[in-house]
Order: sequence, then C-alpha cells, then structure tokens
Amino acid sequence: MLPERIETDRLELTALTPENVDVLAYYDICSGNAGDDIDAVTEHLPWEPHDTPKETKEFLDRLADQRAAGENAEFLVRPKGGDEGPDDDRIAGTVGLAPHWDRRTGELGIWLREPFWGRGYYDEAFAELARVAFERLDLDAVEIVHRHGNANSRRATEKFVERFGGRHEGRLRNYWTGPGGPADAHRYTVARDEYGANAEADR
Repeated sequence: MLPERIETDRLELTALTPENVDVLAYYDICSGNAGDDIDAVTEHLPWEPHDTPKETKEFLDRLADQRAAGENAEFLVRPKGGDEGPDDDRIAGTVGLAPHWDRRTGELGIWLREPFWGRGYYDEAFAELARVAFERLDLDAVEIVHRHGNANSRRATEKFVERFGGRHEGRLRNYWTGPGGPADAHRYTVARDEYGANAEADR
C-alpha cells in the first residue's frame, strides 16, 4: 500500500528501514557525528539527537513496523546526481506521510540537514507525498503541523500551501509534544479538490 521508492525531478525517496540504510551511518547523522549542527536541526523537531547506535536501530525497527501496519511511511531523501554539487550521494534528511485513516487525512513531516536547507527539497518532496496521499491512498486532505516559532518551517509550509490552494487552520495551544514539553503549534491543510485544481495548473 505504501510505496517503497519514489522519484521526483531532483530527489530519490527510499523507505527508511534497516534494509535501506546502514544503522551506523544513520546514527552518525542523527547524533551529529557526521559533522552537522544537530542541535540546530532538531531544535523544533519532536525528537532529540540519538545517544547510541542501539537507539538508532530501535528507531528504524519501529519505523519498519509502522510501515508494515500502514501507519506511517518515512523516506530517506537523497538528491539525484546533477547540479547540486559534491553532496549528491548523501542523505539529505527524511520525509514522511502518516495516514490518519479515521480522519482520512495524511500528515506530512520533514527534516533536512543544514547543508540541504534552501534548495526547495521541502516543497518537492511534499508535493510528491501529497500526490501519493490523494491518488494512491484515496485520502481527503493532507495536513502539516509545525512548532510555533519555527520560522524556517513556517516559510516553507506557507509557500507549499499557497502553491496548492490550501489554508492555515490556526494556532493550536499546547498541541506540539516533544522535548522541552508541550508548545503551541500551527496546522495547515490542503484538501483533495484544492490539490487537484492546482496540481493540474502547476503542470
């Protein structure tokens, strides 16, 4: 039901499972050992840097179980070779689609390593997962939720939502859960008909 691999113009999205990524390599990314400022990356995310490879292995196993159950599909984001520079073969981050079947809504989420910020990968990956949500999973809407104060996510989300005719639903008090305790969050949605009308015009 949930795809294992997706290609966009510039990206390869591959299921984030133990079969598709080396645990130690992914641990290096999620712990900051790969040289990233991991605290800057995770500042507004619902998870903290990984402390041990065991934590990373358990995380990947949990994602594999969620995928098998149809609850969540997380993908590695890798730029294709071409004009993006020397980092083409590296993992840029991950993007996910979590179906909420009872609400017929898919929640989109993404995080990218700092060297890959500002390249438009957010919009490109989300557009493709929205297509999967509507055309493959037959959902009625996609939603994006980001922590209040996350300026980078706000700008990228507003651009994506405007592109597909969606809306900012509002600021939700104490909706965000993660490190540091509850915080306010912003919720955005794009409905199936909004996506369909604007995706066609976008082609």
